[in-house]
Amino acid sequence: MTETRTRSYSGNTERERTADDRTADQETSDSETTRAGERTTTCPECGGSLITDTEHGETVCDDCGLVVEQDGIDRGPEWRAFDASERDSKSRVGAPTTNMMHDKGLSTNIGWQDKDAYGRSLSSSQREKMQRLRTWNERFRTRDSKERNLKQALGEIDRMASALGLPDNVRETASVIYRRALSENLLPGRSIEGVATAALYAAARQVGNPRSLDEFTAVSRVDKMELTRTYRYVIRELGLRVQPADPGSYVPRFVSKLGLTEETQRLARDLLDGAKDAGITSGKSPVGLAASAVYAAALLSNEKVTQSQVSAVADISEVTIRNRYKELLETSEGVAA
Repeated sequence: MTETRTRSYSGNTERERTADDRTADQETSDSETTRAGERTTTCPECGGSLITDTEHGETVCDDCGLVVEQDGIDRGPEWRAFDASERDSKSRVGAPTTNMMHDKGLSTNIGWQDKDAYGRSLSSSQREKMQRLRTWNERFRTRDSKERNLKQALGEIDRMASALGLPDNVRETASVIYRRALSENLLPGRSIEGVATAALYAAARQVGNPRSLDEFTAVSRVDKMELTRTYRYVIRELGLRVQPADPGSYVPRFVSKLGLTEETQRLARDLLDGAKDAGITSGKSPVGLAASAVYAAALLSNEKVTQSQVSAVADISEVTIRNRYKELLETSEGVAA
């Protein structure tokens, strides 16, 4: 009788122990499932905060040291880059979206090189086939008249910006302005080239990298009168806030083209600041003021530059330079006195 009871007791103990082990295994499995399915932020043992050790690929508890996850995946690139150009050359993804293209850069282009993936030249039949594919690809990229209009206008903006040496942020702003004009139906009765030139002129002034109307007229396909009329219409209808051009923004470009020193540039800015404080810049052309300040600063710093050279760089008359630089010098002498 005693042995039977002992065996029965032992059997119950073993059964209870087995049930406890199963419960513990189930809890462990549930814990592992929770860790795998949902990224926990607290330690399952002590409730402490978790930290990620990127060097060893582990997630550990900051308090008790429990390793919650291991063999983590490094989702970064396997290469290193030390500047923007190197990063762009090593990156294997496409270019970012941009407003400077009518489809924002999301379409696919077929290269103009008639070569295969190994660099070998294509046969004549394959070249004809690729040319047909390029033709149909260009047709599919512009589905309606608005996209064709936008493609032509953005091409004009890019051409004029390249001729004037304007940076990408000016081109991007001009593209946004033209898209707004197109969406608000401001183009009927006006040429695509005129609105594109007006958008680029407004963008250059907004960004703080202005160019004169004569410089825009030289690279545009519209005359100066149409450009000024279209520009006023665009900024009025779109409600653009364009501040008057600062004469100081022209100075670095003029100094660079004339090959003058930094001292001359600093003196030219000081002359313009003094003229602004004296109130003699109101109603005068900012290009003429900038050119006259550069010429006057060159005289003060004993650099050899003629009025004709400054006139050619700034695209203004020598008479304007003679009149303005004398006023700047008189103002600076009055301030100094």
